[in-house]
Amino acid sequence: MKYSKLFPKTIKQTPKDASLESHKLLYRAGYIRESTAGRYYLLPLGMRVNQKIQKIIKEEMDKAGAQELITPVLHPIELWKETNRTESVGFELMTIKDRSETEFVLGGTAEEMLVDLVRRFQISYKDLPFNLYQFSTKFRDEIRARGGLLRLREFVMKDAYSFDVSEEEFKKEYQNMRKTYSKIFDRMGLKTIIVESDNGYIGGEYCHEFVVESEIGESKFLVNQDLSYAAHEDVAKFIPDKKNLDEKEKPLKEVEAVRGTTMEDGEKLHKLPLWQQIKDVLFVDEKGRFILAIIRGDYEVNEVKLLHLIKSYQLRHASEEEIRQKIHSEPGFISPVGIREIIGKDINLLIIADESLYTIRNAYGGANKKNRDLLNMNINRDFKADIEGDIALAKEGYLAPDGSGPLIVKRGIEVGNIFQLGFHYSSKMADATFIDKDGKPEPYYMGCYGIGLARTMATIVEIYHDDKGIIWPELVAPFQVHLVGLDLEDTKVLEKAEQIYKLLLAQNIEVLFDERIDISAGTKFADADLIGIPLRVVISKKSQEGKLEVKKRDKKETHFLKLDELIRQIQKN
Repeated sequence: MKYSKLFPKTIKQTPKDASLESHKLLYRAGYIRESTAGRYYLLPLGMRVNQKIQKIIKEEMDKAGAQELITPVLHPIELWKETNRTESVGFELMTIKDRSETEFVLGGTAEEMLVDLVRRFQISYKDLPFNLYQFSTKFRDEIRARGGLLRLREFVMKDAYSFDVSEEEFKKEYQNMRKTYSKIFDRMGLKTIIVESDNGYIGGEYCHEFVVESEIGESKFLVNQDLSYAAHEDVAKFIPDKKNLDEKEKPLKEVEAVRGTTMEDGEKLHKLPLWQQIKDVLFVDEKGRFILAIIRGDYEVNEVKLLHLIKSYQLRHASEEEIRQKIHSEPGFISPVGIREIIGKDINLLIIADESLYTIRNAYGGANKKNRDLLNMNINRDFKADIEGDIALAKEGYLAPDGSGPLIVKRGIEVGNIFQLGFHYSSKMADATFIDKDGKPEPYYMGCYGIGLARTMATIVEIYHDDKGIIWPELVAPFQVHLVGLDLEDTKVLEKAEQIYKLLLAQNIEVLFDERIDISAGTKFADADLIGIPLRVVISKKSQEGKLEVKKRDKKETHFLKLDELIRQIQKN
């Protein structure tokens, strides 16, 4: 490709809203342009990188035994209604109607489509397992699209779906995909940490993110010292420290408590530690149930863990009006003790207790009346929970769940994820079954696996750049060689440069040739650094006899090589 014909050229300006280096550099170097918020053009350079990323993914997925197909972008909404996702995905769901008023979902993920496809065939246990994948456009109606390619409303994703006869067989494919993803990102030059994470509206019981550590990342996760434990803050666990378990239980006591409504107000009034106080947080879920989450006072409620425990998908905080008129309690003074005796008859209340309440005795907190508190509350003596479990938000310094030491907080960019779906979709969709050895229909045991290509491109730039521009790893670079011609007003130099360009192309080497005349060397070198192609090769009047000036983008040193030496070096990689 000749630079004079390349669309577009580099520019110095950056978008006013660009805060991330990947956004600035991809824009300035001519890889992307924004259409509307969260939707981008991939320009010719960007498209070449995208194709290299796709090629690596395809090669490794094919090696892993997966098979490529493509699904329609529009998903019949009836399929999503079968799995109730029309009610559970919230703001991300986008719909459209055709001329006959048939309603479709703009696909954000394709579990229903793949199940619908597979159930159209008479599948036997002998046909399983199989893994089907695609590269297709996805739509997510994000509330706030930002960060250039890192958070988009429209993007190409590699999504894959596996079908197995059992959980035991599925675990083999899950590990297969885990290893495959690690290979994919290694080839792109990305060092990933595999992090336990929340499955969100995708469904299933567990999943893992492949995260590249970066301070600009939206994924906040916790690890132990040797990274043998890594989990997103939404699901991270820890071991609560034991407090005053040597104390004997004291009689429950109600006292006057003229105080404010915060935890700190209670701590100050009673001159007792925060950890001995019970924190009461009242929520309302999408079913209209009131959810009273109770936890040790020095911990915070993790709403994601809470949602999983109560099998809901949406929570909001109860209003002061609801607390007073429906629960008949008082904001800042809610208590699990005696609350069932005062709530309205038509109120469905669930009390959810965090397991940390078993690490303290003789707790204090509200008494469901203004300016009245209870002292010496103990779980299972003075109140009982409907559900007990882990609903605590893990934080830095807490003890790792394996007891190996304190947790460390990190940030990173999610570039891929793998999900265990189990029977989540096959049990909800009619006839999503295979015929087992006994001739009986059984539901598929499923998994799904995703990689966002544009997000991966941006992540590579976040990791590989300097103050001059992008530094592409060789396997994803748009070209292998950036050939820079200087002194091209001299016809002999121009002819030599053209000859080298053609010889490189004849060896199937990808070349971007800057053959512009009357452009300074400084400008050409600045463009080369910004675009970020791994090898810069310069030819000029000063070139040594029969040799080319060669510089790697990530190195300061310049070397002189003969053309055949350069070709051998490139072909080795």
